[in-house]
Amino acid sequence: MAKLISFHDVAKHKCKNDCWILIHGKVYDVSSFIDEHPGGDNVLLAVTGKDASTDFDDVNHSNEAKETMKKYYIGDVDKSTVPVTAKYIPPWEKESTPETTKDESGNKMLVYLVPLLILGVAFFLRFYNNKQTT
Repeated sequence: MAKLISFHDVAKHKCKNDCWILIHGKVYDVSSFIDEHPGGDNVLLAVTGKDASTDFDDVNHSNEAKETMKKYYIGDVDKSTVPVTAKYIPPWEKESTPETTKDESGNKMLVYLVPLLILGVAFFLRFYNNKQTT
């Protein structure tokens, strides 16, 4: 059975000479690999202290890179210790409800009304000042 490592312990190892990363529930000690990483050490250091699965998948690593990871594997994360994070949903994928539709239509109206109001006040002040000076 693989060694269980708490998320808190993984998060402690976040410097160049002591770097652990968490990818798909597995913990890797990449301290000895950090200087060899093709993307540079900053890429690995940027994903310490969090679940780096999405970052790893976004890069579309080669099969060779995935094979290389096996030698840095030190255990599995204790999933009960990983903080729950809300998944990001882009605005265009969100479902619209009647409440959000009302809010959006009000915001759209403000985008046009506020500049028109400012323009109206500017014209009023200009003509008001012209009438007083003549």
